[in-house]
Amino acid sequence: MKIQFYTKPDCELCEEAERMLHLVAEDYPLEWQTINIEEDDEIHEKYMLMIPVIEHEGQVLAYGNIGYIDILELIEQ
Repeated sequence: MKIQFYTKPDCELCEEAERMLHLVAEDYPLEWQTINIEEDDEIHEKYMLMIPVIEHEGQVLAYGNIGYIDILELIEQ
């Protein structure tokens, strides 16, 4: 599964979610593109109150406090 991971610098929730992505990717086929919302005004406007955000094929799958189990459930759908 390939996802987009929306984040921004100095975001503790984002850092924790990315650690969880790495843990899941150790055991499951998971790839992601990290996108800094501060580099694009439109994306910033869209996600500034939601980050971190996991998106797949244009659909938001998870946002906010994202844990290991949350990511695992997304992959197993």
